[in-house]
Amino acid sequence: MRWDGQKVQAAAAEAVLPGMDVRTMPGLVRSVRTPDFAGVTFHEVLCRSALNRVPEASSVPFRWTVNPMRGCSHACAYCFARPTHEYLDLGAGRDFESQIVVKTNVVEVLRAELGRASWRREHVALGTNTDPYQRAEGRYRLMPGILEALAASGTPLSVLTKGTLLRRDLPLLADVAAGGGSVAVSISLATVDEELQQLLEPGTPTPRARLALVRAVRDAGLTCGVLVAPVLPWLTDSEEHLDALLGALAEAGATGVSVMALHLRGAVKPLMEDWLRTHRPGVLARYRRLYGRSAYTSDEYRRWLDARVAPLLARHGFADPRGHRAWRADSTSWPAASGGPVGGSAPAPAAVPAPAAATLF
Repeated sequence: MRWDGQKVQAAAAEAVLPGMDVRTMPGLVRSVRTPDFAGVTFHEVLCRSALNRVPEASSVPFRWTVNPMRGCSHACAYCFARPTHEYLDLGAGRDFESQIVVKTNVVEVLRAELGRASWRREHVALGTNTDPYQRAEGRYRLMPGILEALAASGTPLSVLTKGTLLRRDLPLLADVAAGGGSVAVSISLATVDEELQQLLEPGTPTPRARLALVRAVRDAGLTCGVLVAPVLPWLTDSEEHLDALLGALAEAGATGVSVMALHLRGAVKPLMEDWLRTHRPGVLARYRRLYGRSAYTSDEYRRWLDARVAPLLARHGFADPRGHRAWRADSTSWPAASGGPVGGSAPAPAAVPAPAAATLF
């Protein structure tokens, strides 16, 4: 890539976005455009810290994360992390997909933080906000240094990704595990329907590519959990769809599965409604009844989906119940207007739990 030739000076008079002057972005070094990423601007910044502490009140099983980038070119319509771009005075919609902030010094800063006497070698999760193996990682190559720094400090780590760029770093992760380091790898896959996947996640590798990635992780001698998320009401929660997906994961060698239904917090809800209006208008009204003013669906749907998933997991050899039973009981009661379960033989599709983005296996 001819990145230097595509440099956009931070001191330029024009702002990259209407209403946003990139000169005010903290730590900005330069902004970069390249024909290889049409319509995307990369804002290279110098970060002050690499380790992000997760609030104690969070339900996730880790207290620290590292996010080398903010924003994500995967462009998943349902992505829970989209509202985090609003903290940068950017939009959760197209801006999240096209204005990517890259912490170019994250490796050096991380090494310094891990070297402090106060660091207690607590678990660090990668991929809990935006995907560390999105396409631009192929250019910036931040992850090898991050993984090496964590491993050298004796810090347990986990990676959750949809990106097949993970293949590049499997030998490194395998070496860390072989040397006694704590490594967990998980792949996210919501559907094996490639047409639906391209509509929902236009910037992600295909389901076939991710199933091949599961095989590659296993061939490298590592365990590989899979996050089946989100389960989309009336779109991917049928027995046929879930059976096909779980069967494909079993055949690929996945060692654990966690199933989570769609939740729609903040700006994600209107964005997902826009997607439905364009691609699946027939279920838009159902979604509105199901979610109402909440980001989550009812306990009734949660129990129904749990009951549907449990025998399928058993059928395909996923005996460990930690995945499909890791629900959060924080959704509201079934909307009275819905009349309870609807939609043919299946109760009303909807979404379940956790504001968190990763499940550890």
